[in-house]
Amino acid sequence: MPVTAPRSPARSGTPAGAPGVPPPPRAHVARRRAGDAWLGLEARAHALGASRHARTLAVLAVLVVVGLSVFLRTRAIGAGFWMDEGIAVGIASHPLVEIPDVLLRDGAPPFYYLLLHIWIALFGSGEAVTHALSIGFAVLTVPAALWAGRSLFGARAGWMAAIVAAVHPFLTYYAQETRMYTLVALLGLLACATFAHAFVHRRRAYLLPFAASLALLALSHNWGLFLALGTLAALVVVVRATADRRALLRDAGLAYGAVALAYLPWVPSLVRQIVSTGAPWSERPDLAALTGGIVQALGGTAGALAVVLVGGAGLWRLVERGRAVTPEQERRRLAALALITVATATLAGAWLSSQLSPAWAMRYMAVVVGPAVLIVAVGLAHARRLGLVALVVLAVGWFDPRVGAIEGKSNVRQVATSVEYRPVGPGDLVVSTQPERVSTLSYYLGDEYRYATSLGPVADPRVFDWRNAVERLEDARPTPTADPLVDSLAPGRALILVQPIIRTQSWDAPWTSVVRRRIAQWEELLDEDPRLRRSEALPEFGFDPLPRGVRAVIYRKR
Repeated sequence: MPVTAPRSPARSGTPAGAPGVPPPPRAHVARRRAGDAWLGLEARAHALGASRHARTLAVLAVLVVVGLSVFLRTRAIGAGFWMDEGIAVGIASHPLVEIPDVLLRDGAPPFYYLLLHIWIALFGSGEAVTHALSIGFAVLTVPAALWAGRSLFGARAGWMAAIVAAVHPFLTYYAQETRMYTLVALLGLLACATFAHAFVHRRRAYLLPFAASLALLALSHNWGLFLALGTLAALVVVVRATADRRALLRDAGLAYGAVALAYLPWVPSLVRQIVSTGAPWSERPDLAALTGGIVQALGGTAGALAVVLVGGAGLWRLVERGRAVTPEQERRRLAALALITVATATLAGAWLSSQLSPAWAMRYMAVVVGPAVLIVAVGLAHARRLGLVALVVLAVGWFDPRVGAIEGKSNVRQVATSVEYRPVGPGDLVVSTQPERVSTLSYYLGDEYRYATSLGPVADPRVFDWRNAVERLEDARPTPTADPLVDSLAPGRALILVQPIIRTQSWDAPWTSVVRRRIAQWEELLDEDPRLRRSEALPEFGFDPLPRGVRAVIYRKR
């Protein structure tokens, strides 16, 4: 009977080490293990290379978007200051430790002015230099929006948020203005994003960044307090959707307690500002003003329509579909609801507050631009292909440097240059009938002149004192105020009367209505003064449209 040789384990399929089966040779096992290890290393190397390639592309894409933002927002970097910019530079030019006290005359919180003071000390106070600080904040919103959108809503929303931030018209306009509005937009975006991370995703590491960004926002602009109230409204929404409410409320107490501690030292100054300064130049906003504020935050009329029609459909798909399929989808839905609540409650609080004490201006929409960027991106991202088309259309329409509008904000620099070409100089008197313009005038004309307003002589032209300003201007009758000013001039010296150009009928607020009366009274009074001779008026308008800014009338002492 023939003897059959036993099969090898590899052929028979019997596992090595089974009873009656000899183990494979050690060399074969070693070769197989080495091959497996090599394949594993090769796979890992391939994955690592792909990951590095993807990161490189992402970095390049960010640099491209940031570069486009910088290009867009530096076309008018050297534009002349308008009134509020002159005030900002004037306040920041005071010693650092004195700025909080100086702001008691102005009505603003101190953080931006402290930063501007340091910036001026390092780089100077020229228009382009101080605009660069605002441009920096605007450009930083691009990576901040990318991080916020990507970490909260996914890669598509992150890249859309970055593109929206890079070309948003509000940020383009105010990037080239020496004011705090791009800083406010950046801090508002960071506050909303860290709020969602801390309280929606329950990532406790974000409690401190949330508290810091919210406190700095409130210390940069008073409307930051309305956004803080907006986050409290959003917290209610989050608490209702959370199972472990006690832990969430404990974290909220820690975060908001830190904000309160950081803001507490400024509270006495805020109370004094509310009582004595306020915003007498502002009128009580109507519903049209509220609608205009929403449109401004969404990038203008065209942007608002696209966002409402396309982005609104995407938000509806995300927010109103009931309980989400997965926990991650539910967190995204809740984060979107929180952002919408923050923006809505912030605007509603500011509008209602301005019914009691008017302090409403379209530039203050900076406080909701940050959450609006994220809301727009999330809505467009969830509108899928239509959202991508809408984003392209918005980006093309928004890629406008707005050079004409930015350079046309004020003609004070041009008027000051024209005045200095005349025979004027030390000892001459500059009188501004709109008192708050004296800071910008002193910036361009320098300290060789004496300065006064329709309130009387000015000791420190770098800052205007808004305390009880309406009452003081009402009491400052033109003749008693002007007489000692004219008497102080030596024969042949000049009195340069600077008058605001009134282009609209919207001068009906308590402050501007009195200023309007004083404008006509002062020019008529000086024209009839026998001690003076009217020399010339600058600029000459002819049939050209009236510019924004001022005109100067030069008088000579007989």
